Amino acid sequence: MSKLTHLDDKGEARMVDVTSKAVTEREARAEATIRMAPETLRMIIDGEHPKGDVLATARIAGIMAAKKTHDLIPLCHALNLTSVKVELSPGADGASVHILTRCKLSGQTGVEMEALTAASVAALTLYDMCKAVDKAMVVDGVRLLEKKGGRSGRWRAPEQ
Repeated sequence: MSKLTHLDDKGEARMVDVTSKAVTEREARAEATIRMAPETLRMIIDGEHPKGDVLATARIAGIMAAKKTHDLIPLCHALNLTSVKVELSPGADGASVHILTRCKLSGQTGVEMEALTAASVAALTLYDMCKAVDKAMVVDGVRLLEKKGGRSGRWRAPEQ
């Protein structure tokens, strides 16, 4: 097992020094799901939700969150993201929204946290906008799907 990079030799938290790392193309994809009552999903799809287009709002929130990850996660580097994509789609079960995110840049550190943050905040935004009609919604399945670039190369999550 690799050592924890955010701990120094004394076990104290630190920001990883990426100064000597090469600039490479980096990309990460993540996902999340928010489960809800079928009626809540129907309101979203049919555009009948009293707060308007909740999917568009969640998409924008996810993009904004990816850009602000360093403000939310204490030891993350501020990154110059070159692309953030957030896709939201109704689940085949008729009672969920699936969120897929992708972040890219050319840089010295990865974008996994940005992709995960985008997926999480998009899901939380859906919760916030729909909680008046469905307080029992559940956000789950937040996970990294893939990362590319950097010293460790490509990694893919096992199929679920």
